[in-house]
Amino acid sequence: MRKELLKAVKRVVIKIGSRVLTDADGALDLAVIGRICCDIAALHAKHLQVVVVSSGAIAAGRSVLGLTEKPRTIPQKQAAAAIGQSLLMRAYETALEPHGLKAAQVLLTSEDLVNRQRFLNARATLDALLGFGVIPVINENDTVVVDEIKFGDNDNLSALVTNMAEAHLLLILTDIEGFYSADPHRDPDARLIPLVRGITREVERAAGGSGSKVGTGGMATKVAAAKKAGKNGVPTIMVDGKRAGIIAAALGGAEVGTLFLPSDEGVNRRKHWIAYTLKPSGRVVVDEGAREVLLKRGKSLLPSGVLRVEGRFERGGCVRVCGPDGVEFARGLSDYSSVEAAQLAGKKSSEIDDVLGYHYGDVIIHRDNLVVL
Repeated sequence: MRKELLKAVKRVVIKIGSRVLTDADGALDLAVIGRICCDIAALHAKHLQVVVVSSGAIAAGRSVLGLTEKPRTIPQKQAAAAIGQSLLMRAYETALEPHGLKAAQVLLTSEDLVNRQRFLNARATLDALLGFGVIPVINENDTVVVDEIKFGDNDNLSALVTNMAEAHLLLILTDIEGFYSADPHRDPDARLIPLVRGITREVERAAGGSGSKVGTGGMATKVAAAKKAGKNGVPTIMVDGKRAGIIAAALGGAEVGTLFLPSDEGVNRRKHWIAYTLKPSGRVVVDEGAREVLLKRGKSLLPSGVLRVEGRFERGGCVRVCGPDGVEFARGLSDYSSVEAAQLAGKKSSEIDDVLGYHYGDVIIHRDNLVVL
C-alpha cells in the first residue's frame, strides 16, 4: 500500500521537532542535522521538492542564554528565538552546502495565512523557491508573535504549510518510532500502530499530551496535524527522526513508523483554509432543522434557521456553526456582521430588506463558504 501511495508524491513537507534537532543538553545536534540534510539532498536528486518546517530555534537560543528549561515568558521566548534562528539557519546552510543546495528562511505568523492575499503570496514565494531548487526552511516568527497570532506549535504549522504548498505528503520527524497505543515512555505494553485508517476519538484520546522539555507539541498535536492534512487528501507518515536513513526509508515505502491515511471526505484547499487556518471570532447557533440540512443536504445557512448569535464579527468573518446543544459542527464565512445576523435570526430571507433596510444576499453563510467538520 505504501509504495503505491508514495508513487504520486512529488512535493513533501518534512516537519522536524525540537527533540530531533537537539542533543541531551538542548543544543543543536549538528550531526543529526547533517544526516537529515543528506537525506533531503537524496530526495532532491530524485526530483522531489522538499519544504522543511523546522523547530529548534528557541531551543538553540535557550542554550546560548544559559537557560536550563524552556523559556516561560514571551520576552524570554522571543529573545531565545532571535538568537536561535540565525544558529538554526546556519546549521542548515552548512549541512546543505556540500550537496550543492541552498536554504531559504521563511518566517510566518498566523496572520500571514489568515489573510487570503498574504496566504496566496506566501504560496507563490514557496513555488518560486522550489522552482530555483532551493530548500525552504519554515518556522513561526517567534521573535514577533504573541499568543493572539501564534500557530500554537509547529505541528499545526506543518499541516497548514502542507495545504499552502499543495504538497502530496506530510512527513513528521519526532523522537519516538511512531504512533503508539499508549505512551511508550510510561507504558511497557504500548505497541506501535503502523497504520491508522481514520483519526477517531479513540485515536485522539490515545495521543495524550506533551512531555517535552524543549518542544511545544506532543503526540496529540501530531495527530491533529495528520487529521488536518488528511482532510486535504494528504497522507502523513510519522517516524523516529533520530534514526539514520529514516527519511529515505519512509519515502521509499518501507514499513517504518506510522502511516495516517487521508480522509475519504476531503475538502478543497479554500475550504481547508476556512476550517483550519482562520480563527473564528464568533458563534452562530442554529436549530436542529438547520443542522440537519447543513449536514445531510449541503445547503446554505438561511436566517430562519439561526437561533442566536454570539461574539462579534464583521461581514466575511469566520464563525463557528453550532447546534442547539452548543456543539460546533461546521465553520464558515458570514455574509453578515454579528449585529446584522442577530437582527436576522429566525427571519425569512424575504424579510431581510425590511429588517435591515438593505440586502447582501439571502443567506447568512453560503454553502461555498461553509465547511462541515
